[in-house]
Amino acid sequence: MNRTILRSLLAGLAVAVLALTARAAKEFVMPPVNPARTYAAHDEHPMERVTVAIEPYDTPAKSKTFHTDFLKHGLMPMFVVVTNDGDAPIALTGIKVQLQTRDQTKYSPADGDDVLRRITNTRKLQSESTGAQRFPIPLPKKAAGVNSREALDEVTLSQFQAKAIEPHTSHAGFFFFDTSGLDDPLRGATLYITGVKGADGNELMYFEVSLNKYLEKREPI
Repeated sequence: MNRTILRSLLAGLAVAVLALTARAAKEFVMPPVNPARTYAAHDEHPMERVTVAIEPYDTPAKSKTFHTDFLKHGLMPMFVVVTNDGDAPIALTGIKVQLQTRDQTKYSPADGDDVLRRITNTRKLQSESTGAQRFPIPLPKKAAGVNSREALDEVTLSQFQAKAIEPHTSHAGFFFFDTSGLDDPLRGATLYITGVKGADGNELMYFEVSLNKYLEKREPI
């Protein structure tokens, strides 16, 4: 093989390896998962032996968990931990999470498209009929300095994905909430979790986690 061609192939391979290495180095790493009852904001159901905890990632120190500064773009990552201390598995295929602010407004987690629109600084619209938040279509062009692909990858890798939890096991992941425009969104807020089912297929009573519990223990920002 011609040496020039060989050098070109080797150089191309080296570039590809460096690119893959750089991407791997940037890949999101899930924070350590502790039993739910060890977090300040949690709701324990002793009869079912299931506990749900919430840890908002609302400080600059915690935001370093991600390469994307979601807080800067009005998105609040919420680390949700579910611990099953029972002797039978529980199902999470129908899990639903809602954030209720102190004025009783309820927010659902942002999906991938919502995240892309938010980090590209697209102005949100208000639905005149329901007051629910909605976003314009199509997706906006990439804003300067924003790596939308990386942000979407981080959301995909970090989001809560467990469909079931085995006995004496904990699972965790993130939900992202659009809190832009909200003044002190955690104060007086509550996270409601429904759709957790026992081994018999019956749904457990909903979990209600006050975020004031978290604020009382949070270290100064």
